[in-house]
Amino acid sequence: MSRVCELSGKGPMSGNTVSHANNKNRRRFLPNLNQVTLISDVLGKSFSLKISAAALRTVDHRGGLDAFMAKAKDEDLSLDALKIKKEIAKAQATA
Repeated sequence: MSRVCELSGKGPMSGNTVSHANNKNRRRFLPNLNQVTLISDVLGKSFSLKISAAALRTVDHRGGLDAFMAKAKDEDLSLDALKIKKEIAKAQATA
């Protein structure tokens, strides 16, 4: 999963580059992925994830990694992110 966001599931899309003469050539639109370290307040640990810029803004908007994982759909998350989500849910249940 080299070019897929671990939190939102965004991946490459395909489309056309259109020249001034209206010639069309196939191309790939890659997501804007960044290697980011996010900190979980509940666990007190940091996690290094490869996420898109849009997902990073969503994490900030929702109030951090813990709040984002609470609302995130399981089918969008990667396997590593699913493990983090389960750890956070278990820690919140015991607290």
